[in-house]
Amino acid sequence: MLRHEFRPGRLVVGLSLTAAGAVFAGDAAGWWRTPWFVMIPLVAGGLVLGGVTSAVARGMRSRRGSEGQ
Repeated sequence: MLRHEFRPGRLVVGLSLTAAGAVFAGDAAGWWRTPWFVMIPLVAGGLVLGGVTSAVARGMRSRRGSEGQ
């Protein structure tokens, strides 16, 4: 099996969108009531947090690569 580079930003975005989907599914199933405006900060916050995580991870990778040269 080919290995690939770990990308923590994609993991964070995937988890936040999965959580948003679970909240939406619970509302659609009638288990709880969720106002429509709850999804905006959940999705937008997950995207921003994923972007910050990606930037930090990329900075750590580039810093680690330049020390060895």
